[in-house]
Order: sequence, then C-alpha cells, then structure tokens
Amino acid sequence: MKNPVIVIGLGELGSVFARGFLRLGYPVQGVTRDMDKEIIAQTVPNPAAVLVAVGEADIQQTLADIPVSWSDKLILLQNELLPRDWQAADIKEPTVISVWFEKKKGMDSKVVLPSPIFGANAKLVFDALGQVDLPSYIVDSEDELEYELVRKNLYILTTNIAGLEVGGNVAELAADHNEVMRAVANDVLDIQQWLTDKPQDRDRLMDGMLEAFDGDPQHGCMGRSAPARLTRALGFADQAGLEVQTLRAIAAKHL
Repeated sequence: MKNPVIVIGLGELGSVFARGFLRLGYPVQGVTRDMDKEIIAQTVPNPAAVLVAVGEADIQQTLADIPVSWSDKLILLQNELLPRDWQAADIKEPTVISVWFEKKKGMDSKVVLPSPIFGANAKLVFDALGQVDLPSYIVDSEDELEYELVRKNLYILTTNIAGLEVGGNVAELAADHNEVMRAVANDVLDIQQWLTDKPQDRDRLMDGMLEAFDGDPQHGCMGRSAPARLTRALGFADQAGLEVQTLRAIAAKHL
C-alpha cells in the first residue's frame, strides 16, 4: 500500500485535493484544527506528502506547528503566499501550487486558468488534479514559481481592493475603471516588490493579471475577504514605508 497523504484543513479546497489523492490510490489522513499533529505524526511518520490546505490567516501558525518529520513533504496552496512565508518557518523547498480554480460549497470547481506547480511533489499534485479534471502544469524554476505567486497576489489584491471602490466584475473593472485598476495594481506591486526583496516585471505581471481576467470575465471583484486583504496590505506598506496613495484613499472610504 502507498504511504498516506496528510491533508491539513478539510475545507472546500482540501477536499478537492483529497479526492484526487484517493483516486490515485493514496490513503488520506485528514487533520482538523482540534487534532494534535504531533500525535498523528507518531502514527504516520513518513507520509507521501503533507498538503497544508488551511486559509491564509492560519498559515503561519500551521507552518510553525508542523512536525519535524513532515517538514520536507509539504505542499502549500494559500493565496497571498510568497517565499518569505515558508522561509520564516524554516521550511525548505516545499511544493507550491498557485490555485487558479475556485471551489465553493455545493458547486463544482470553476477554473480560471491552469494552476502552476513547483517542487518535489509537483508530479503528485499534477496527477491528483488530473484525477478530478482540473488543469495544471509544472513550472521549472523557483523564479518562475515566484512570478506565478506574485501574479496571483496581484490578481486577488487588485480585484478585491478595487472592488471595494467600484464593485462589479473583472471585465467591468478592466473596461470601465481602468484607471482605478492600474492605480491599485501599481500600489500592490510596490508592496510585492518589498515582500520579495527584488524588482518585479510589472508589464509581464499586468499582462498575466489581464489573462486571468479573460479566463473568467464575470468573476466578481469584491470577495468577503477584501477588507482584510486591504488591511493586511496596508500593514506591509507601513512596515516598508510605502506611500500607496490609492490603497490608503480606498481604505479611508471603505474600512
């Protein structure tokens, strides 16, 4: 029998991946927030992989609490994820997927774009998603992974934060509120550059964001997490000493 896959967090996304792993023939051990990971790690010390499927608000604490025997098997999928997040927890070389499908309760998964994956367990993730008919692909470098993570962050933060101001969907944002979209995106990229500690290819990232808009033009801009995302972004901007005037103006009106 194959070694089990651990799935930490059994919400909508975690359940999609768990189904894929099961169809590949892997036993799946789910871990909920009230379960002791150290006790489970004594029972399953050598899993095939450990998928961390908690929300972004819980990722830092979850990474800090990962049993040592699991730490080289991690798969991460959170929004707003960057290398600094796993480096801060002394996690080395996790497998990371930038998830471009949406799964809500009672609905099938909705694909915006194929999801890029990088890391030692990339083939496992690719195969698992294939089992549940979700497109993905494997990127071949850490630099390309970082581009994909920043692109997803740009998409989420720009649409959510601009959505606080103008509402609507992403097609309307690009067509009818292009100036707001670009002003928010530039502020977001200022923050992303500070978080990654390197210059980012803004033109490529903007093109990548607009490609995602085309993948689901009717996608609503303002998710329920928008205020929290804006608050978090301004916290980073304050640490970095960044002006981000557009973000601050939107916060003054909507937070």
